[in-house]
Amino acid sequence: MNQIAIFSGSAHPELAKEICSHLGVPLHPVRTKRFSNDCLEVQLQANCREQDVFIVQPLSAPVQENLIELLLMLDAARGASASRITAVIPHFSYARSDKKDAPRISIGGRLVADLLVTAGANRVLTMTLHSPQVHGFFSVPVDQLHALGELANHFFRYDLTRAVVVSPDLGNAKNAAAFAKRLNVPVAAGAKERVSDTQVRISALIGDIRNRDVIVLDDEIASGGSILELLQHLRAHGARTIRIATTHGILAGSAVARLAAEPDVLEIVCTNTVPIAAEKRLPKLTVLSVAPALAEAMRRINSGDSVSALLAEDIAPARAIAASQSN
Repeated sequence: MNQIAIFSGSAHPELAKEICSHLGVPLHPVRTKRFSNDCLEVQLQANCREQDVFIVQPLSAPVQENLIELLLMLDAARGASASRITAVIPHFSYARSDKKDAPRISIGGRLVADLLVTAGANRVLTMTLHSPQVHGFFSVPVDQLHALGELANHFFRYDLTRAVVVSPDLGNAKNAAAFAKRLNVPVAAGAKERVSDTQVRISALIGDIRNRDVIVLDDEIASGGSILELLQHLRAHGARTIRIATTHGILAGSAVARLAAEPDVLEIVCTNTVPIAAEKRLPKLTVLSVAPALAEAMRRINSGDSVSALLAEDIAPARAIAASQSN
């Protein structure tokens, strides 16, 4: 690795350590101090001068604390004369605030993007943005990875001859279609209307799921309200078995317990873009690691290789496995 320095905020140091293990480089220490007036101070405790600096920090709960810590770390790296600073944000939670769909509301995704650049980010590496337009909020290069390869490789262990991928809403249907293509199975989608942050209404289910093994795919699961609403429609349409897959397992409150309590839900699969607390790791929950993908992207950024090629390479093995299963 060429002059690389990796730091982690306090949001998910375990993921940062795993990334560094794959890269074979140390994770440098960071000192965070809280003053009596509740202000934070951050010190990067390793040389950054002319280094290619990567700062790993998902915007997970507490989101505002972790965001401010990330901004301070970016500012510290810039003040220490880093040659380039990449904000590695596995989960960019403000991506859900991507449009003005009511009077006098803020567009948090764009504001946070501006803050990151102002603080010193020269580049952003993230995973599975909630909506494609968030990519355009940034005035610096953004590399967006996805976890479809990791999720597909997990589901290849099952018999997929009767499987179907279901998206809870039409907005996620494109990703669901891409995932279904990897698995070489059909796709279906729900027509969803959001009532509130935790309540949705699904009016119809588009596609054939009768007597099929359903894999529900969503970009993130927070309260689990969308999935619980969808489960009723899946049962009514004769689904045989149900598994749930998501990139960002926010699983706020008792979400994972509520989903695991459903008898026809065989498994809940997420990745470690955000930390999963020990009390949420129930027997039905499977957590996949995205550290290898993030590490390879960081290696390519550091060496000047194509990150887009990484996504293209990810498709080939999945298609090969799907083809072998269909024969």
